[in-house]
Formats: sequence, C-alpha cells, structure tokens
Amino acid sequence: MVILIDNLKESVILPSIYNPLGALPARFRRERLLIVGCGDVGMRVARLALGKTRVMALTSTAERVASLRAQGIVPLRGNLDQPATLRRLAGLATRVLHLAPPPGEGQTDPRTLALVRALRLRHTPRSAIYGSTSGVYGDCQASWVDETWPQRPETARAGRRVDAELRWRLYGRVTGVRCGILRIPGIYAPDREGGTPRSRLLKSIPVLRSEDDVYTNHIHADDLARACLLALWRGAAQRVYNVNDDTILKMGDYVDLAADLYGLPRPPRIARDEAPARLPPMLLSFMQESRRMVNTRLKKELGLQLQYPTVREGLDTRATTVSRPASWSLE
Repeated sequence: MVILIDNLKESVILPSIYNPLGALPARFRRERLLIVGCGDVGMRVARLALGKTRVMALTSTAERVASLRAQGIVPLRGNLDQPATLRRLAGLATRVLHLAPPPGEGQTDPRTLALVRALRLRHTPRSAIYGSTSGVYGDCQASWVDETWPQRPETARAGRRVDAELRWRLYGRVTGVRCGILRIPGIYAPDREGGTPRSRLLKSIPVLRSEDDVYTNHIHADDLARACLLALWRGAAQRVYNVNDDTILKMGDYVDLAADLYGLPRPPRIARDEAPARLPPMLLSFMQESRRMVNTRLKKELGLQLQYPTVREGLDTRATTVSRPASWSLE
C-alpha cells in the first residue's frame, strides 16, 4: 500500500518562523508520527506510514527496542503508568495516534491524562487520534447507531474509554490540536493473534440461539490501520468516527460463517438463560449489547474504501493469502 502525503496542504514545508517545522533541522521537518500503543494495529499503521513519515513508537520494555528499530521505527522508552517518563514525548511528533488501552480497573483513565499532560509541555502536534471502543454506546437494542448516539457505557471497561475520550476532547479544545475519536468494534484478521473465531470453534464454545442473539460489528485490522492514517490527516476537529465494515450479522451467524469457511462444525446454540453457566465472563459481557453501527462518516468524510467490506472477504484465508495492494492517497 502506498501513502502519498506530499500533496497535503498541511504537509508543505514553508520557510517561515510561523511554521513550527520551518525552524527545525532538516531531519525533523518531515512529518513525525508517534504511535502510543504499538501492538498489532499500531504495527500495521507503522508499515503503511514508513517511507513518507518518520514513525516513532512508545515502548515500556527494553526487549521491544531492538525489534522496533529493525522495522524502521524509532523506539521511545516510556511508561503510561509513570508520567515522569513521558516528558520526552513533548514536541517530538506532528501527529499522535493513541491506541493504548486504559488500565484494567478504576473509573477513569489516568494513562490518557498523563499522555495529554506530557504533550502539552511543548509544541503541540497538528492532529491526534484516539482509538476508542464502540462499547461506549452500551446496549442499543439492535438499533442503527451513528456517531450522534449518546454514550451509555454499561461496563467499567467502557466507562474508562468515555473518560479517555473526554480527556482528548478537552486537550483539543484547550490547545487547538485537531483531535478525533475512532469508535472501534471487534477487530479481526486471519494473521492477528486470536483474530478469528477458529479457536472457539475448535473448543465448541456455544453461541446464543437466534431469538436471544445480539448484533455485532467488525473491522478488519488492515482497514482499521488505513482508517487511523486517514483520520490523522483528513479528520475534522472534535469529530467522532465509527470504524466498522458493512457486515450486518448477529454474533452466532458470524461464528457460523467462520465455521463454514474453515470447514469446521458449527457451534451449539443455547438460550440466554443458559449462557452464564456455559460461557466465560468476558465473552458473556459482549453478548449483553446489541447495535448496528453506521459507517457513513468513515466513507464520506475520511474517504476510506474498505478492502474487506464484510467479514466474509476478511475471514476467507484463501483470499487474504493473495497480495491485495490498495492504492490510495491522502491528498
């Protein structure tokens, strides 16, 4: 995939003291993308951006430094749980992508608070994108949900994401940085660890019967990576974007589809009142919320053309093993 960002108005280097890039040494005049939370999706973003953008990634482990460097990424040591280590991030990046999750407990997200405080210490970036979750909507009872739907988190996990979104919104308002929020549903990909229902199919984990089932939403990890970059360059200030594909399936039907594609037995169906005794708590929590997300903004405002419009294309390993380059630009 090729990303062309040279023609962006924002990317033009002006020899002026009014341009924050103009007074810097030549090696720093290039766009500099900082990825905070450089896991599977972050690495996909980095691979797309390398070559046209200097990519940096925050890491808290010394073991990760060498592997990041080997892939052309500049590692920056720091820990979101230790705010003093984040001071070095101030003024380094022209774009910031925050994909790191909140802590596993509590009502707020101190990690996001620490990050935005650190970024405010020096020159602010041009844009920042926070990868949130569709869980902030709560149970919508199968309704069609666009970005104007109110936030009604029903789990502490989603509540912490709401807090993180608020921190980024306030940061954008105070600093003028063009901040955006991506609300992300289930991420999948055959080359992602745990990225398909294969393991649960092999364990014959039940799904709900159709009358008790919930609608679930998905996005392929590669399409999510492209959405992140488009939002960083094209996203409007204080704008929220649903990042989901065009799939309209209940959870059980999604698992059945995967079973058929992989040649595995379909899972047993159970009634909702049986689920607490037969399903792990985390999986059960995803069966408490039903919504069908609208992705109009993603397509019309960011201009994302989905490489995997539905999970059928994305789960089919016969299709994904073939090179499918997507030519697109950020003009």
